[in-house]
Amino acid sequence: MNEPTYNWYTGNKLKIGIYGESHSESIGVRLEGLDYDKLDMSALAAFMKRRAPGQNDWSTPRKEADEVIVDILQKGLFTAHINNTNTKPHDYSNLLRTPRPGHADFTARLKYGQSFNSSGGGAFSGRLTAPLCAAGFLAKSYLAEKGITINAHIKSIAGLKDESYNFDNRVDEKVFLEKLAVVSQKEFPVIDDAKGNLMKEAIAQARASNDSVGGTIEVIIQGIPGGIGGPIFEGIEARIAALCFAVPACKGVEFGNGFDAAELTGSTNNDSFIFDGPSTSSGTAVKLHTNRCGGILGGISVGGTVAPIVFDVAVKPTPTISKEQETVDLETKENTTITVGGRHDPCIVPRAVPVYEAVAALALADFI
Repeated sequence: MNEPTYNWYTGNKLKIGIYGESHSESIGVRLEGLDYDKLDMSALAAFMKRRAPGQNDWSTPRKEADEVIVDILQKGLFTAHINNTNTKPHDYSNLLRTPRPGHADFTARLKYGQSFNSSGGGAFSGRLTAPLCAAGFLAKSYLAEKGITINAHIKSIAGLKDESYNFDNRVDEKVFLEKLAVVSQKEFPVIDDAKGNLMKEAIAQARASNDSVGGTIEVIIQGIPGGIGGPIFEGIEARIAALCFAVPACKGVEFGNGFDAAELTGSTNNDSFIFDGPSTSSGTAVKLHTNRCGGILGGISVGGTVAPIVFDVAVKPTPTISKEQETVDLETKENTTITVGGRHDPCIVPRAVPVYEAVAALALADFI
């Protein structure tokens, strides 16, 4: 195989490269700088299955096994690829001249001209999150050995809300985190299964009307040491958010109570510090009475024993839908309409849950 052309992200210690397109022969990843060379292939397969398409009624009919083929695994270097086995590039043959609303077709043509291949979105496709998950799983495994865990769930879909973290009252925090820890074992990643059933109904209704719905994902990081991150460009929020926005369909990231903080006064938004428990040889445990800051102050982690890191991601509705939409014909210079064929998710949110676990792991591993 010829040396692929990577799109790169460079952190403090890690360098991450992703290559391929939605309908290319293969897609892959190169991760440099992680001092870790252990890989449980069965656990990796289970993690990839959480993101894989074509498994249920709320995802795309496109079926891909997403088997990760490891090319190099050594301390400081990990490369792997996934063969695309179910491609249909002809489904998108007309999009070079009639760009899909809400997609990158138009802006990609502005940047790359006629050379842009829009099959399935090309390099802008969510398909590229598969190799990103492979690298993220390696980082997640590395962090787990250090007692750092990352769990996520669907917080909302189409306005329907799952149980979520309570920033204002931490009394039941332990119980909530225990329920969150088993979500990864569920086919539909919610805490409250009854709410999940309502979400699935909303997704089915969107599919039936040739439309799509969006939602939010909540990610919680436990066990991280205090003092990780820094001021200005080294803030832990900035690094996590940067990788979150590398995931297609991400439209917003908020830490702690996020935008709700703008509606409060400083006295109500601030988290009071308290000593919790008896003094020991290592000192007395400091805790946050509330956790509206989401476990981060000044771009630096307060530490997992003080408060977990909590952030949400907003995921837009799938832009590729079968409903007729208005667009333009770039060759005839006329207004027209478009009905997009192909296969797509009526809701991206369920399959994106492990993706945001993966990018959070990569951001934190770069700091650790």
